Amino acid sequence: MDALDDPYKTLGVARDASQEDIRRAYRKLAKQHHPDLNPGNTAAEERFKAVSAANVLLSDPIKRGQFDRGEIDAAGQAQPARPSYRDYAESEHGRRYGPSRQAGGWSAEDINDIFGAMFNEGPRTTGKHRMRGHDEHYSLTTDFLDAVNGATRRLTLPDGRTLDVKIPPGTTDGQTLRLRGQGGKGASGDPDGDALIKISVAPHRYFRRDGQDIRLELPVTLAEAVLGGSVEVPTPGGPVRMRIPLHSDNGTELRLRGRGVPAHGGRAAGDLYATLRLVVGTPDPALEEFLRTWKPEHPTDPRRGMEARQ
Repeated sequence: MDALDDPYKTLGVARDASQEDIRRAYRKLAKQHHPDLNPGNTAAEERFKAVSAANVLLSDPIKRGQFDRGEIDAAGQAQPARPSYRDYAESEHGRRYGPSRQAGGWSAEDINDIFGAMFNEGPRTTGKHRMRGHDEHYSLTTDFLDAVNGATRRLTLPDGRTLDVKIPPGTTDGQTLRLRGQGGKGASGDPDGDALIKISVAPHRYFRRDGQDIRLELPVTLAEAVLGGSVEVPTPGGPVRMRIPLHSDNGTELRLRGRGVPAHGGRAAGDLYATLRLVVGTPDPALEEFLRTWKPEHPTDPRRGMEARQ
């Protein structure tokens, strides 16, 4: 079995890899071979399609189990099973051979049903049997701010099709979005299946999400911490002004109401919590001279109580 037939080889993971191992491998390869980052590179595009298809199969525990047992192939198609005598002997059709069969011989309908089952055709029916298309599973990595504020992102499928995925405000990492009618085709005009898209949210350089709230470490100068003042603070909705209280210390936590995750789905907007982080920078001679002669009225020992053994 080569890499094209083995999704584990396509993603470069072991057969006993965890779901997190599979997720990491997919994200790494998808970023490396994404068509948007490799314009005009046919090989990269084909590689991206293969990686996406492998992830669709292995990220779904049910499909992964079916593949491992040989019930489906790498494309997710069912592997036909060989009919055996026991299959039919133990089935409803097999019971017709038992003592409970009344005399009178076999009808043409009975014979059609038996041989239809043996060859996986099933009994003939006069009514319409609806065959809804199967659901298809995909993964999409989105930016932190797109997940918080909402956005529309285009997803390239393994078969080359594209889907415009609307990411609602407040989408969380690991959440699955359903696009109705964008899955497998239904048979003979029956409804199409859905596309189920699992969202992976990339980490942000500054922000960290805590439910509906956003947390941020905000660098401040010595003068801003001691004297206070108004500073510009980044938020998911854009920069805003915030006042730092007089005599603030390193680690002081300030709150901006309603500046976290926007209101959505009946939930109120969250808050933004900014934790002050003092940045001294490179002291100039004037500051050095001041500190040499400065005698605080109320000295503070920041290491008081610190001992190797507690």
